[in-house]
This record gives sequence, C-alpha cells and structure tokens, in this order.
Amino acid sequence: MSQLTVFNDNNPATALLKTSDVSEIVKTLNAEGVRFEQWQASSPVKAGDSSEIVMGAFASDIERIKTEGGYITVDVISLNSSNPQKDELRKKFLNEHIHTEDEVRFFVAGRGLFTLHIKDKVFEVLCEKNDLISVPANTTHWFDMGPNPDFVAIRFFNNPEGWVAQFTGSTIAEKFSRLD
Repeated sequence: MSQLTVFNDNNPATALLKTSDVSEIVKTLNAEGVRFEQWQASSPVKAGDSSEIVMGAFASDIERIKTEGGYITVDVISLNSSNPQKDELRKKFLNEHIHTEDEVRFFVAGRGLFTLHIKDKVFEVLCEKNDLISVPANTTHWFDMGPNPDFVAIRFFNNPEGWVAQFTGSTIAEKFSRLD
C-alpha cells in the first residue's frame, strides 16, 4: 500500500503526518511541486514481460506524461534480488542527491522508497505497484530499493543520456528509514 510519512528534517523520530490515503498523498506532495498519480494497466502485465508489453499496457498514460513533461526517452528497468550487483545498486542512491532533470518513475511491480528533503521537511514516499512519482529537478532526495529489490519501473528522461546524481555531501539520509 502506498504511504507518505512527513517529518521535520531535524526530528526523524516523530512523524508529522503518516497516511495511506491516496488523495491526501497527492494533495500533500502536489503542494511541494511533486507529482503523484496511480495508473491502471489497459491489459495484464507481469514481471518478466518485455518492455514493449509493459509500455503498451500503459501507453496512454506514458504519452500524456511525455507530452506534459517534454520527456523524450522512456524505458523499463527491472531489478530483482538475484542480481549480483544489487548491493552496489542500492548503495548508489542511498545518500542525498539531486538531478538536473526530473526523476520520473512509474512502478509496474514491486516497490521503492523515495525520500524527499524539501525546505525543513522530509517526505518519505513508499511507492508500490501502479504508483507514479515525479521528483522535480534539483530536489534533494534519496532512493532505497531495499536489500532484496524486486521491482519493474518505467523511467522518463528529458535527454537520451538519462540523469546523473549530484551528491550533496549531507548525511541526513542516514537518520531516516530504510526499506526492509
């Protein structure tokens, strides 16, 4: 179940808000400039399906997001716990960073924890199957796929090279939750 938990950035022990109500998640994140939506597939999809089948099942939403955001590249990433590089891949984005373009992910299957540091608040967004999150460019955040990742996601990019993380050097991410 999708979930949003909000904290003051100096108090990771006390949640200001914790909700699984999608309309409240949308409202709270939209107020910070973060897009959150839920989509339904137009045809059945499952882990292991080809990129073409996965993108075909969400074609109208993909085209809408591409048009609205000016995204030119869309791909599908699939990662599971049998990947020999899973630990390295997890560590890669566990520290606070930014991207100079939006980070847009739609979860076809599985889950991931996006944690956004906006002003003096921390927004932990547990994204699961059928969730789309769009983290605006230059928003400080980190991402946790958990110790045993198992997800399929559609990614949107503004340029063919994709995005590169620019780390802030802050240790704030160490003080907040990790995905089990």
